[in-house]
Amino acid sequence: MKMILNVNLHDEKAKHKAMKMVSSITGIESIAMERNEKKMTVVGDFDAVEVVSKLRKAWRTDIVSLGPTTDKKDEGSKKNEKGKKAGGDKNNYDDPIAELVKLYKSYNPHMTMYYNVHTLEDNPNACALL
Repeated sequence: MKMILNVNLHDEKAKHKAMKMVSSITGIESIAMERNEKKMTVVGDFDAVEVVSKLRKAWRTDIVSLGPTTDKKDEGSKKNEKGKKAGGDKNNYDDPIAELVKLYKSYNPHMTMYYNVHTLEDNPNACALL
């Protein structure tokens, strides 16, 4: 998995601290940071929610992109496989969006679409002023 993040870092010390925080997560293969563009690239088999939540404890962090890792060696074989396929794949565009929605909901559980409404019948000890 490859994830690109916008991290609001101010100086070189914050950059090292952010990279140290992310490197402590298991499954990360490489971390690259471009402080001028405020972009961090994380590659590996890791939990994206854990990476974002650790960084959001200290800095403002936004997910730019999240997707599979592409290797230059595998690109030639992938092009050959795509050429052999007869039909178009519409699911390729739905999967990253659904994954991002799932990650957002797991990271921010307070933003739900359902509301729990309590009535007097639900709570016999409730007091109603008329």
